[in-house]
Amino acid sequence: MIEVTRFEQTLTFLGLNLAYAVVSLMVSVVALILIDKYLFTRIDFIAEIKEGNVAASIFYSVILLFVGLVVATALN
Repeated sequence: MIEVTRFEQTLTFLGLNLAYAVVSLMVSVVALILIDKYLFTRIDFIAEIKEGNVAASIFYSVILLFVGLVVATALN
């Protein structure tokens, strides 16, 4: 019988959590790009943020937070 040590178990869980983080990050970025491209077609958020529009940056951040929340819930 193979004995799993505490160190091996810790490394396994670390690898699983890292994979979960990478997958959720990729899904979040793709979702944000799709929302930006298809939902808000008339607004260029990146240009607005570069011009110093604080409201656009707050709104874009809130969209990113909600996408992250949905992705985290879906992957759980």
